[in-house]
Amino acid sequence: MSDARMTAWVRGRVQGVGFRWWVRARALELGLTGAATNLPDGRVEVVAEGEREHCSRLLELLRSGDTPGQVASVTERWDEFRGAFSGFVER
Repeated sequence: MSDARMTAWVRGRVQGVGFRWWVRARALELGLTGAATNLPDGRVEVVAEGEREHCSRLLELLRSGDTPGQVASVTERWDEFRGAFSGFVER
């Protein structure tokens, strides 16, 4: 399996509803490292690193409709693995 870095920008009612905590829990279950960060424009940025298949699964979960709050859209970008994180944090 190859490692990858996935960055997703999640738009909708995703701040102040436990969304980042939920993302962190799912990412840790998948063995991913990274961060979920509130952005000033109301979106949440999710950066996840680890096995590409596990990053893809997290992306599926973000789009599943089974999250806290309400996700209107998810945009993603894929990059090479950087090894920049040692855990998964909420910012």
